[in-house]
Amino acid sequence: MTTLRALCGQPPALWGRRVIRRDSGSFGRLALAYGLALACGAGTAVVGLAWLHSGDARAVSRPPATLQALEDDGLHFGPDPAAGHLEVVRGELQRGETLYSTLTRMGIAGSTVQEVTIGLRPIFDFRYAKAGDRFRLARTREGSVVDFEYRISAVDGYRLYRVGDQLVAEVLEVNLLRRTEQLAGVVGNSVYNAIRGLGESGQLAHEFSELFAWDVDFTREVRPGDEFRILYERLYQTDSLGNEVYVRPGRILAAQYRGREVHTAIHYEWDAENSGYYRPDGSAMERQFLRAPVKYSRITSPFSWARLHPILRVRRPHLGVDYAAPYGTPVWAVGDGEVTHVSRLGGMGKTVRVRHSNGYVSTYGHLHDYAQGLKVGARVKRKQVIGFVGSTGLATGPHVHYDIRKDGVAVNPTKLASPEAPPIPEHQLAAFRAARDASLAELDPTSIAALGEAL
Repeated sequence: MTTLRALCGQPPALWGRRVIRRDSGSFGRLALAYGLALACGAGTAVVGLAWLHSGDARAVSRPPATLQALEDDGLHFGPDPAAGHLEVVRGELQRGETLYSTLTRMGIAGSTVQEVTIGLRPIFDFRYAKAGDRFRLARTREGSVVDFEYRISAVDGYRLYRVGDQLVAEVLEVNLLRRTEQLAGVVGNSVYNAIRGLGESGQLAHEFSELFAWDVDFTREVRPGDEFRILYERLYQTDSLGNEVYVRPGRILAAQYRGREVHTAIHYEWDAENSGYYRPDGSAMERQFLRAPVKYSRITSPFSWARLHPILRVRRPHLGVDYAAPYGTPVWAVGDGEVTHVSRLGGMGKTVRVRHSNGYVSTYGHLHDYAQGLKVGARVKRKQVIGFVGSTGLATGPHVHYDIRKDGVAVNPTKLASPEAPPIPEHQLAAFRAARDASLAELDPTSIAALGEAL
């Protein structure tokens, strides 16, 4: 009763906005919003909530007090009335647990868990589930899965729901609101600490440093008193009360670092397939190749002419770099090129090879799997996903072996003098200059603030 009163206290327009925004194609969500409207209009406390069952002692369910909580509990589906009331179970994976161990501990039958994992297999492999992932399962009293939602972050997740006799899997997409804002400050001991001290995430600090990585050595050249400015997107979600809640930083639109020299970067996009970061004169900030093909945690084996192989226990050349990362982490092509190999390659396991311009060839080994549809002859773009981190072949743990050759000769990837990417095309210079001037106007030097907490 309390739940329905709380919902009836919200304007009906809010129900529709929240319902449609999360899943505009879901009849169940629309049906729920309509049912709530009828219930509020008639003063009845059962219409629209009749599908929620309190569950048994092993089920974790509680009456939500807001529409957002209702959505979190998964009431965005329309089960067959013949199936009876639903039991809703919510939980979170703990360290060392799997979805199977967690759900069976909560009293869910192994066959039900198997139905979920098999149903979501085309879009998510539960071997990559991790502690902190959250789920919500709605099932009939008979144990049949009606709706399952799995969240790996605040904005990323997967859903399995029943349509007739079929279970349909989908990737959940959250519509985020973009707001352009500026962050400016003075460096104390590091750029990372300065940005964190101003209340932003480490993600923005990392992306800012990566942007200027070819021009500034942030481990050696940073001095106290250096200044930075960042024009960037902040991404928000709208909660059940219509309030915007900050989620994370989005793209950097323009940035400047003032140290021994002044370095400025402008993001410019002239069509869906062409964008990048450029200096004010139109030259590219980025190089032909990425520094690494994956967002890695550490280098486990560097480039060497005589490495002791961790499995074979013999010394042999290791003409590449091994980057450790969790299973399933996306692996990118380091530059534009043509795929020349997509298959197993001896001890390298599942391997992708890409031929680039100017005689360069890059190789990515020990992959868990390849990107969907990737095949020999395909053209790939710089930072396009070509596979996923694994441990196939002779490997002691999840990582990607990356090597690059120039005219057939191995080059140390960490010391590669990568050529600059192409500049702004001639036919785009006028539009670029207009965008550049607008961005630089927002990066006003007077906005620099030497805040104590950043020093």
